[in-house]
Amino acid sequence: MNLNVQISWDSYLAQFGEPPGYVDFARVGPTSHEVAMMVIETARLSRGDSSVALTWFEGVTADARSSAARLLRAEEHEVAFVSSTSHGLFAAAAALPAGGAILVPRGEFPANVYPWLRLAERGGPQVRWIDSLRVTPEIIAEHLDDSVGALTVSAVDALTGYRAPLGALKEVLGPDRLLIVDAIQGLGAVPLEVEAADILVCGGQKWLRAGWGAALLLIRDRVAGRLLPGLGGWSGVENPFGTGGAQDGLPPGAESHSPRDTSGPSPLGTADHPRPPLPGAIAHTFTNPDFPAVAALGTAIDLVLGVGTTAIGDQITETLGVMLDTARSAGAQVLLDDLPATERGGIGSFRLPGRDPLEVQRALSDAGLVTTARNGWVRLSPHATTPNEAAQRLAFGLRTVGES
Repeated sequence: MNLNVQISWDSYLAQFGEPPGYVDFARVGPTSHEVAMMVIETARLSRGDSSVALTWFEGVTADARSSAARLLRAEEHEVAFVSSTSHGLFAAAAALPAGGAILVPRGEFPANVYPWLRLAERGGPQVRWIDSLRVTPEIIAEHLDDSVGALTVSAVDALTGYRAPLGALKEVLGPDRLLIVDAIQGLGAVPLEVEAADILVCGGQKWLRAGWGAALLLIRDRVAGRLLPGLGGWSGVENPFGTGGAQDGLPPGAESHSPRDTSGPSPLGTADHPRPPLPGAIAHTFTNPDFPAVAALGTAIDLVLGVGTTAIGDQITETLGVMLDTARSAGAQVLLDDLPATERGGIGSFRLPGRDPLEVQRALSDAGLVTTARNGWVRLSPHATTPNEAAQRLAFGLRTVGES
């Protein structure tokens, strides 16, 4: 990975080679050439001396953490790697103290619903639903009382494309309530007010274009002391294997801050448990991450940093705007049609009145477009690499539907 290296826009575009009609990045984003080469390199190293590979993975993981911290405008120890967005959200849910309530928009993607429901069943904060397509500061203010300790929200809604005003939401919540953000539909695609998030999770397989198996877990220092270890396992505690050395058994990138135990090993050569949690987000991990997936994620983040989220987001906004205008011209109804471009992520959904969305999606597929049909809507989610040809394919596909 090339840390802190700026690249030209043309060099960035040259990294990708998805079909011109692929506009389904809200489901999964095809990876770059560099990510693919990193995956190949991790597989090559894994065939040889595992100790050599592990040392290399430790270095790459440290680089990836540094890159992720830059992207999230965080300290490195505030970032850890987990397996998926869902994993990170369950870790966040398990870390919340018992009692009180958490605000959850009812229309959230299910990954940001079930962690809170499952932990509520086990004594965690009770779920209090918000019924609104747009989570605004005014709506949140109406739901606040002394029992509310947190709000969880998607940075960008997976169906409407609504970009939550994270800074304004945090301001309404105040310093004593947590803002928990599922950022998978926005991070790397459009600028986000990531500083506002107390806890943030984001998998790599969508807009970051890193493939599967690794996700970011951000826990700010300002709230770390108010959380329980939750799902924290051996990888999240200090010196889990005992007294052989101050750093024995620590995950890559972790540093112990506890005095060394010099009392001697236990009869079984293991540490006395439980051990103290490590400082930072790593305390909420239960095992080592998928190192090859972390290497791919770090490579993908470096590409985003190389050209900047603003440049990527501007191109995504322009391309999506053209595609939504094309749909409107064909008589389509756009979900949240009055949403300004500054409040929309890279997602727009539409439907043709009187037409089955699956029928429309099939026609678009015949025209060479890859989309998702969900909840009665056809979802468009182009990337900065999506060419103008995609809008032409959309116009042709919708025209064929109208003629049928």
